[in-house]
Parts: sequence; C-alpha cells; structure tokens
Amino acid sequence: MDTYLLPAAMRELPPPWHDLTYRRSRALEALAPAEERREQARQVLRACLPDRRQSVHDWDEELRDFYDDRDDHTLDEADAWLTRIMPTTSQVTRERVMQVVGAWADMGIPTVPEPPTEQWVDRVAAEWAASVRQALAHDAFAFLERAATAQLLNDGEAEDAALLAAAFVRVGVAVEAAVRVLVSLGRPRGEQALMLLVHDDEVRDFRPYVRSRLLGLRRPVYERRAREVTHDEEPLLPKGLQGLPYSWQNDFNWGATAPDSHSLARARSALEACLAVERAPDDAQMCSDAPGDCSATAEVVRALMPYPRLVTHERMNEAWRECHSLGFEFQGMDAEVFAKVWCTKIADRVAAAVFRWLADFPQDGGAAGDKGPAVLSVTGVWAAELAERCARCGSAVQEAIWFLHRTDDVPGSREALARLAFDPSLPVTTRSTAQEWVP
Repeated sequence: MDTYLLPAAMRELPPPWHDLTYRRSRALEALAPAEERREQARQVLRACLPDRRQSVHDWDEELRDFYDDRDDHTLDEADAWLTRIMPTTSQVTRERVMQVVGAWADMGIPTVPEPPTEQWVDRVAAEWAASVRQALAHDAFAFLERAATAQLLNDGEAEDAALLAAAFVRVGVAVEAAVRVLVSLGRPRGEQALMLLVHDDEVRDFRPYVRSRLLGLRRPVYERRAREVTHDEEPLLPKGLQGLPYSWQNDFNWGATAPDSHSLARARSALEACLAVERAPDDAQMCSDAPGDCSATAEVVRALMPYPRLVTHERMNEAWRECHSLGFEFQGMDAEVFAKVWCTKIADRVAAAVFRWLADFPQDGGAAGDKGPAVLSVTGVWAAELAERCARCGSAVQEAIWFLHRTDDVPGSREALARLAFDPSLPVTTRSTAQEWVP
C-alpha cells in the first residue's frame, strides 16, 4: 500500500493546481483571476498550510547540503526524476521517492549512501513534500497578488488572503510570495498584517525581510511628514547645522560646491556645530537585534528628517515611537538617549562630509585631489584645528585624520597628526589611524 506524503486535501486539488510539472505555472499565467479561480487559489493555500513550521531555514545543514548543493547536470537530471515519477499531487508517495533515491544510488551520486538507508529516504521524502507545498503555495500567492494588484479582491477575499499570507510567514513556507501579497493589499489591511508579523516571535529569521517590506508601505507616511514645516518644533541641532542644504540622500555630500568664502564659512560653522552636539553615551546600543536592523532604523530617521533643519525633538520622538511599532528592541535606551544617538550620528556624518570635501580641495595649479597645502592657505589654521578636535572627540575620525594627512606639508597639520598618533589618552584605534600617516 502506498504511503502518501501529502494530505488528502492536496492530493485532491483540481487542475491545474494538482500538476507538479512546469506546465502548472504556465497554465496559471494564462488564467484570468476570476472569482472562481481566486477561491481555488485560497483553497490551495488552505490545503498546503502545514500545522507546524517547515521552513528549510529551520532544518539541519546536512539536509540542505546534500539536497541543495547540486553543481552538475547529472544531479539536475536526478532531481527532475522526482517530478517525472510524481507529476501530480496524488502521486507523491514514499515508495516513488525510494524509487528515485535508488536511481540516484545507481548513478553513483556521492551524497547518496549505498545502499540508501531508511532514514535517508525519509529525509528526502520529507524535503520533497515540503518543496511541493512551497511551490504550490508560491504559485497560489502569485495568482492572488495579480488579483490584488488589479484590485479584484473584495473585502472578504482580501481579509482571507491576508490571514493566509500571515499564516504562511509564521510557518516559514513561501514567505516572500506571501509577503508580496500583503504588500499588494496595501494600507491598511496589508500594513496591519505586516505590523503584527514583525512583533511575532514565530517569524524569527524572516523578521528583517518582513520589516523591510513594511517600511516600503510606511515610507509615504514619513515623506508626507518630512514635507511639513517645523513651525514651533524644538530643534535638536545647533544653528550651524540647521541651515545646511545637504541631506541624507547623498550622505550630506558637498559635491562640487564652489570653494568660495561663503562655502568655507559654512564649512567652518558646520564643523564647530558638530563639535557642539552632545555626544551620546559610549555604551548606548542602537539595536539589540540583527545588524541589518540598525540600517532599517536609520531608514526611518532619514525619511522623517531628511535635512538637519528637520531634526527636532518632536520628530525624533515620532521616529522613536515608529521604531517601536516596527518591532525594534532597544536595550537600555529611552527616547532621550535615542535622540542623542541620532544627533551624534548626524553630526559625525556631516563632519565626515566636510572633511572629505576639504581634503579634495582643488590645489593651486593642479586637479582636485592633488596633494598640497593650498587648502590651509585659504582656511588658515581653523581647518587643521577642527580636524584634530573632531578626531579627539571621536567624530569622523577617519576623515579628519585623512584631511590632516592630505595637508601635512604645513606644520599645523603635521604636528596635529603627531599629537593624535602618540597621545596615550586617545583610543588605540584613533592613534593607530594617525600613525599610518605620520610623516
């Protein structure tokens, strides 16, 4: 008696959903997303939804290695046998998997034990059954995404599709396709489902991806807020930074700004303002989750406050609340520390941009970037002094020291480099960076 690997609901799927060959996807692409077909797609998803997490991300690495690490045509052909021998959902059985595994062994595939053990066959059978679920769910979600994009789903269908998509994300099957459906549903339904998922412990390693798509839906909200005038809001940055016309978009890049008296005065004022910003505590950790979450937090701050003049107490509090709603977890950090951390980061990035611009200052008789002291002949001693001060307080250390190196033909920069290189009170990283460029 055959041992079926799929539940009865999957074995009894109507055409073309029961087809496990390439023909299924082609047939679905040709079908108009009529109401009956949309119901069939949701029926497929209900049938394919497992009762526990089955993502390959949760499986042992050995299973992934022997099944996924295929690098020659012989193994590709062996994989295709699974479909040829089991072309429909009703034919997915352990016995047919054993038949394929036996053929693999006869072919001498090194990852297949000779003879294949019962345990090995069971593992291949489990992987193949999960792959079938994944492929069918992916196509069903793609079908619903097409319908949602065309705004064909009524409220009941949209609600059902959102619940099914969220359920598949939680079990780790067809995650990307499921999330795309939620994105296509838009605001508020899709957004609300994604918001719940980023707070759900079951989502686990898929949380960064879910959050990234949620951020895409939230971005228009941030952009509308960024276009609002600050009115009576309380600025958090000194005046020397508030007037800068440069944004996060280009990392506060000064670009080809003409090095005239006005731009140099602005550069000096900006650097002095950066030094006046209260530094965040050294032990303040921006996020306790995956490193990618730090860049996602930055995306919220940048979108709400793209220019220094928009960095206000009110908007920073909004960014703090938004990050919490997106499921970020901060250790020992309240809204006040959050604001200090981001004001410090903004000041450091502005300072870095200024020093990059000054270091690439066109030299007398040469091209931009040519080494020489011409920049100090225009700025006087203030540029070198501010570079040393920034390096000492830990602001734009790399860029400040690079600027001093670019101008070390004059005593002011050369002496500043030497002080930074051998001052025992400075962090080792600062001293090491300066020592690389001491003449």
